This record gives sequence, structure tokens and C-alpha cells, in this order.
Amino acid sequence: MLTENASKIQQKYLGAKGLIVLIAVMNMFVPLSIDLYLPALPTIGTEFAATPLMVNLTLVSFFFFFAVGILLFGPVSDKYGRRKILLLGIVLYTLASGLCAFAGSIYSLIAYRIVQALGAGGMVAVSMAVVKDAFYGTTKNRVLALVQAMAVIAPMVAPVIGAFLLQFVSWRGTFGVLIATGAVNLAASFFFEETLSESERYKGSFWSTFGRLAVVGKNVGFTGVLTVFSLLAAPYMAYVVQYFGLSEQVYSYFFAANSFFAVVGPFLYMKLIGIVSPRQFTYGCFIFTVVAAAALLTVGSISPWWFLIAFLPVTIMESAARPFSTAILLDQQKTDIGSASSLINAVNTVFGSLGMMLGALNWSNFIEGLGIITAVCVTLAIAGWLALLHFKIRVEGL
Repeated sequence: MLTENASKIQQKYLGAKGLIVLIAVMNMFVPLSIDLYLPALPTIGTEFAATPLMVNLTLVSFFFFFAVGILLFGPVSDKYGRRKILLLGIVLYTLASGLCAFAGSIYSLIAYRIVQALGAGGMVAVSMAVVKDAFYGTTKNRVLALVQAMAVIAPMVAPVIGAFLLQFVSWRGTFGVLIATGAVNLAASFFFEETLSESERYKGSFWSTFGRLAVVGKNVGFTGVLTVFSLLAAPYMAYVVQYFGLSEQVYSYFFAANSFFAVVGPFLYMKLIGIVSPRQFTYGCFIFTVVAAAALLTVGSISPWWFLIAFLPVTIMESAARPFSTAILLDQQKTDIGSASSLINAVNTVFGSLGMMLGALNWSNFIEGLGIITAVCVTLAIAGWLALLHFKIRVEGL
């Protein structure tokens, strides 16, 4: 149960529960920004007489500069505090969403999407640092699990909402939803009270704040655990069911079923907190992924149903392991939490991108290819884990 006493830093106006809602909503902005306007991509291309490549750049540029925003704003929040940087990120996001709605060309839309992505990166990096600042122990882990669950729900509902909106408004109207959501979030954020005291802030120069990323990266325990769990998450981003030539409607059913279990994962993790040890949970992640790889390579190609069943261990493990690994990683740092948050999100983004690229290769049999990707990733992850144990690398909480 989440209570006011569960937080280290009391929020006079928001309270602990209000702060959790604010953090959860901020972590929904990225999937909403990517998936909400997906149904309108063909219309955007027609209106601007743009090639599919240029239209896709509105997605690719967002994804890339989202990672840039993560790396930029996290360390800066360690120097100037969370509140200022958080407000800056939300303002950038909301203003850029408005500019996207009134874009006059595909080039301006891409430019505005870049600014929007930078703001989104700031929100995600700083909000995760706030979790470490404000909560502790089991409550911190539960908050991270709840945030992960909300981040999974958003991409499930966003395309549906986007398609519904397009029945009444143009593609520009979908950005209107993002403007409104950003504005409400901005208003709520004015009630957010600073969670990083002056005494805890980085005292160096502005430019040297970015060097703190390297300082955190030199923590072998942090980098090792981050690499292990990012490898385990990579196969999830290569997930595609269209291999079976399903209709769009039937495909959506299978996608929704898989997404449902992605929501189950964080809640399963919350149930397991305190019941299994962190090491037992880690071994469970390895076992689930090995089982998935074997199933994909043996029975995954039989039918869509077999593929869904074979891939479910990856889906559940990835969504449950994200809050678990994040909690462990944040515990490795007593300071530079913003930089740690940046690296966690950026590295996960990079490995996710790698997974998508591997999944997009010209496999003769995509399901077998996905099985190979999963097998290689879990093998490397286990090797990294064994190296941590062999060299007795200190990892807090494991």
C-alpha cells in the first residue's frame, strides 16, 4: 500500500499519491507521442506531398532525440535541481506539440518533433531521478513497477484513440490531445516541490555536469547490471506477428493479447517483492528467456497461437524486469542520480533500437530469426552475469 509515510520527501500539495500519478503520466508521453498519430501517417504524407522516408523521419527523429534529451537533462538536473529542469522539459514538449499541430511542411514538422522529443527525454530522465529522491525501499520498487505498467498501457490505447480522433478531426487534432495533456501536466507540475536539496547538488561547472555520465559509467556494478538487463530486453523490441500474413484486425487481436501480458508483468513483480530474492528473480529472468528462445526455435512457426505462447515469457519477463533492474541500478549511486537515470533510459533505448534493427533483417523465417536473436541475447546476458559473479563485482541489492 502506498502511503504519505512511504516517501522520504513530503509533497505539501501533491502528496505521495499525487506525485506518483504525476510521474506515471510523464512516462506515458513518449508512447503517446509515437503511437497516437501513427494512423495519420499516410494522410500526413499526402498533405505535404512527402515521400514515405520523410514521413518516417518524424518518427525516427523523435526516437533519436528522445535519447539525446535523456542524456542532456538528467545530469543537468543534478546541478540545478529536479523542479526547474522538469518544468523546462514539459514546457518544451507542450510548445513543440502546438507547433506540430500548425506545421506548414514536412520539414518543419520534423524540426518540431525534435524539440518535442528533447522535452520528453527531459521529463523521463528527471521523473525517474525523482523516484529515487522521494521514495525508498519496497515503495520505490512498487512505484517503478506502476510507472512501467502505465508506460505499457499507453501504446496499447494510443493507436485506437488516434484512429477514433481521425473520424472527427485532421491529423493536427491528434497533436491537440498532446497539447492538452502537456498543459494539464504542466499545471500539476507547478505544485511539485523540489526533491534534491542544495547540499546534494553537483557543484561543478555546467559543462562538467555531462562528465558525470562517465563517472557513473565507470561504476562496473552499475554498467554490468545495466548491460545484462538491456540485453534481455532487446528481443522484445523485435516483436512482429505479421509473419503469418494476418489481416490487420486479427493482427490487432494478437498484438493486444501480447500487450495485456506486458501489463501483467509489473504487477507480477510487485507481488514477488519480498517473496523471492533479487538473485532468484534474476535467475528467473534468465530461465524465462531461455525457455522462450527454445520455444520460438521449435514450435513458434507452427501458428500465430504457438508464436504468441512461445513469446509470452519474453513479454512478461521484460515488463517485470524493467522496474526490478531500474530499482537495483538506482541503488548503485548515492549521488549523480540524474546521470544514472539518463544512462538507464538511454542504454535501454539503444538496445531496444538494436533489437528493432535485428528484427527487421531479411530473415528467411522471421520466427526462427527472433528465436536466434533471443538465444544470443540471453547467452550474452548470462555471460555478463557470470562475469560479475566471477570477479566479485559489488552490486548493492544483489
